[in-house]
Amino acid sequence: MSAPDGSPVGAERSIGQLFASATTELSALVHDEIALAKAQLKQDVKRGAASGGALSAAGVVLVFSLPMLNFALAYGIRTWSGWNLAVCFLLSFAANVLLAGLLALIGLVFAKKAKKSKGPQKVAASMKQTAGVLQNAKPHPRPERPALEDRTPEAIEAVARSSS
Repeated sequence: MSAPDGSPVGAERSIGQLFASATTELSALVHDEIALAKAQLKQDVKRGAASGGALSAAGVVLVFSLPMLNFALAYGIRTWSGWNLAVCFLLSFAANVLLAGLLALIGLVFAKKAKKSKGPQKVAASMKQTAGVLQNAKPHPRPERPALEDRTPEAIEAVARSSS
């Protein structure tokens, strides 16, 4: 098993490696959060488009079908029932209004679903929570080192020789 940066688990890693690993993971987290927000926004746009399409279809059906359907339905009712022609026209109009109302209801259901969706808000809350956790993180306590002035000259010399 290995850590995200490829070093074996349990092996001592330098502060630079730890910092690089944390930076990489934080960057990946931010990119994933942005991708999630985009996906949820895309879904909301699709729902909004479906709502607009259904409402537009309701309007188109009502406008273009009224003349033709009213005449056909009214004469059909008169032939079938023998009622007055005016009553037959009112019944055909009522049927068209019911159809348009059904399509409008479908459009409103889709609009409410799109409005209720809290996709980007959920992602924003998640990012704020992540930032809050990172702000409250405290570094591990480190053992106190003696100041450079307090070190013996032999130790300073040994470090200087090893670095050259």
